[in-house]
Amino acid sequence: MSEIGPKQATGLLPADEAGFASPIPTQIVSSDEYLPAPQTDKQRDVEARLKEIGSSLAGRLGMSRRQFFRTASGMAASYLVMNQVYGPLFAVSEAEAASPELAEARAETLKGQMVFDAHTHFLGDNPSPAYTDPSRTGNLMWQRALMSRLGWNKDLVGRDATIDDLKFDNFLKEIYLDSDTQVALLTNAPSDAPADWLLPQEQVFRTRDRVNNEAGSKRMLAHYTITPGQPGWLDGIDRAIEVHKPDGWKAYTIGDVILANGGRHAYRLDDEKLMYPFYEKAAKAGIRSVCVHKGLFPLQAEARLPRLAEHAAVGDVGQAAKDWPQLNFAIYHSGYRHLGGAPADGMDEWEQRGRLSWLSDLAGIPAKYGVTNVYGDLGSIFAWTVVAQPRLAAAMMGTLIKGLGADRVIWGTDAVWTGSPQWQIEALRRLEIPEDMQRQHGFAPLGPADGPVKNAIFAGTGLGMFGYEKKAGLARPDRFTAMKAQYELGGPQRSDLRYGYLHKPA
Repeated sequence: MSEIGPKQATGLLPADEAGFASPIPTQIVSSDEYLPAPQTDKQRDVEARLKEIGSSLAGRLGMSRRQFFRTASGMAASYLVMNQVYGPLFAVSEAEAASPELAEARAETLKGQMVFDAHTHFLGDNPSPAYTDPSRTGNLMWQRALMSRLGWNKDLVGRDATIDDLKFDNFLKEIYLDSDTQVALLTNAPSDAPADWLLPQEQVFRTRDRVNNEAGSKRMLAHYTITPGQPGWLDGIDRAIEVHKPDGWKAYTIGDVILANGGRHAYRLDDEKLMYPFYEKAAKAGIRSVCVHKGLFPLQAEARLPRLAEHAAVGDVGQAAKDWPQLNFAIYHSGYRHLGGAPADGMDEWEQRGRLSWLSDLAGIPAKYGVTNVYGDLGSIFAWTVVAQPRLAAAMMGTLIKGLGADRVIWGTDAVWTGSPQWQIEALRRLEIPEDMQRQHGFAPLGPADGPVKNAIFAGTGLGMFGYEKKAGLARPDRFTAMKAQYELGGPQRSDLRYGYLHKPA
């Protein structure tokens, strides 16, 4: 839900202009859905150490620091520094950071790991003026203005930056070429104002068909976004089933991506009169997965619009899931509340209570309601916590897996706003729940990068939820495989850029 207006934008900077271009972000980057928190002391320490180790190792290898950070060793060095600052949370060695051959060998062994990103976005063909009006400080055009001159992205050198950098072509590059993602789900966000939709509904399905036709296999899935309460919305469901044949459904119970609109059409999943006719249509059509935006509603958002808190929370999930066992309810952001607030809010709550607002409630639904059809998505919340509070990321993972099961947690990154999702993939591959947290809270270890828990999260669970058969859906090799191999012959050109907002330095 967009919280960023002209007043808030005066305290922000464009991430791709002002951020340090390292393999992992060194401060919170937000989309329009929430305000970024200021850089913490520990994040400043990470950034300073990264600059130091990057310059040292790059000089030793005869390359620039920027070139070094684009290598597998540069990625390893980033997580080595994270361990120095936050403690031993990531599996990485000094030898891997110093030896490109060793780092590349590890990366090569993991390239075949199946990764399904169940939470991706890009900007539509005719975006709202909120994204394109150059007079509006903080919009997406403003944050791209200096890209050509800075030369941070080789594809922009020699031409003016345009809004196209947040559209399909760059999405295709950063998802399928710059990361190990093999299959992606394209999702959307609604608004009462048609111009403020992230994507027109029809474009979502045109994109899915285009990607799959060009790849020669099923590389993309797509949502139809439901709009309960809006005129003719159930007729739209019938048309979607007949014409678009969506792979799943997207629900946005807060009602509108623009928070300032006040959520005129906010709704509850367990509203029998409003929602159950839709569930009946979805079940009958065999389109069983309903992905629901929840959370991302910190205390300051509730202070402005208190009536919307119940719609952002997960209190309506359990009964709906119990009444409709033939459907899957995947909760985007796992309902985590604090995103957009101070990074310490979640960690403080965890240390004081051993719980996380709304996310712990979600994890408790299977035991409370006796259901097995509730899932937690990691979109935004993993990226946000693993950068600012990696112990909090570990607590989130442990809570979700303990409550829902490893086979009910799905991978999502909210890319392309955060740039290529490769750094997030690497973070989960390397992350481990600290032993003291395992003992205190009864959490099981996450295990190896390609062990059963992480394989389930990266792809097995999500693909199973959507009924995706790898042998039938993903031809080997397809045209994307050949395209990526050719792309890598020239050396990977991951930009290490993020697209969104940073808080100005104090």
